[in-house]
Amino acid sequence: MKPEPRARLRPMAHPVGHRPRPRRTSLAAGAAAVGVVLLSVTVALAGRQTAPPAPTSSTALASLGLAPSDGVAAAAGSPTPFVSSVPSNGAASPAPLSHGAFAGDLLIADRGNDRLLIVNSQEQILWRFPVAGSLPAGQGFSADDAFLSPDGRTIMASEELHQVLVRIDIATKRITWQYGHYGRTGAGTGFLNTPDDAYPLANGNVTVADIKNCRILEIAPDKRIVRTWGHVGVCRDAPPFSYDEPNGDTPLADGGILITEIRGSRVVRLDAAGMVVFDIHVPTLYPSDAQLDPHGNVVVADYSNPGAVVAVSPTGHLLWRYGPASGPGRLDHPSLAVPLADGTIVLNDDFRNRVILLNPGTGRILWQYGRTGIAGRGPDRLNIPDGVNLIPPGAIQGL
Repeated sequence: MKPEPRARLRPMAHPVGHRPRPRRTSLAAGAAAVGVVLLSVTVALAGRQTAPPAPTSSTALASLGLAPSDGVAAAAGSPTPFVSSVPSNGAASPAPLSHGAFAGDLLIADRGNDRLLIVNSQEQILWRFPVAGSLPAGQGFSADDAFLSPDGRTIMASEELHQVLVRIDIATKRITWQYGHYGRTGAGTGFLNTPDDAYPLANGNVTVADIKNCRILEIAPDKRIVRTWGHVGVCRDAPPFSYDEPNGDTPLADGGILITEIRGSRVVRLDAAGMVVFDIHVPTLYPSDAQLDPHGNVVVADYSNPGAVVAVSPTGHLLWRYGPASGPGRLDHPSLAVPLADGTIVLNDDFRNRVILLNPGTGRILWQYGRTGIAGRGPDRLNIPDGVNLIPPGAIQGL
């Protein structure tokens, strides 16, 4: 979920009948489960980069007979595979492939239906939550993101509307751990204010972006705060000291962390010692849950309508942008775009009620779960899918 934008940002329209999200976030790759080293973040600033993004190259598009309105744009100097020769927003756009589009399964936070699903590439539902007896007495469930733990036994979900994090046992489908005060915001001990992207780590801890408190926390199983990035009430981009409403806190394989800041549209990478590797602007109206691709570039969703997915280099240079203005490829408030090893992107297109697999090089939607623009609860139906996590084959025994 996402807080409402300040006046300096363009207001975002929400479809009739849908709840506006206080803020959304993060499919984080299974590799993101690597633990963040418990070191102080009061380390001196180092390696900060603030290069603005390069303008999109219309010449590169024209060479392939495209215009920016075709939905896929390449920046000057970017390799031609990122420039599409197949528009994704015309009537002739190819239909999604129905089977075998990716290896593994997808964990989907289907927020509008108050549930989690695990589905495979054949669009079969393998697991769902909650069931009778899953929840503590007096509590509902409305996860905006959910991620599989490194041991494959539990799922960590953030509930921004309820101000809590919950750990779910996959076998019993019961909540076994909770942090925060249900339905109450705060900044004191045990409180959160719009928590997003709760990532379970290999050491048993969990990191979470505490958006309105302008901080990121690492929380131990005994609920101690073992590390903090940012400071309550200090909401400005000045890493590693402070951050302006962070909504993404992706753990990295090197022990560092990738932080997405709503205000100012910035993405910050820290190393394991808390040193700034880069701090860049990304060309989005509302950045959501940035991820790193296999080459170390930043891929981030633009939570807007029409929405977009952009890729930028560590210096802020725009590599490509997918953002059709109309047609079946148009995105409506996409909140998490996760790059896969083969160059495709899995993303949840929240208000078009679908999760898709996208080839950014061709602009083709290769696979889809959910009917475009149609909310529902039955087979192949979603209602504001707000989070997605790729589960590698065999990661959950017996599934």
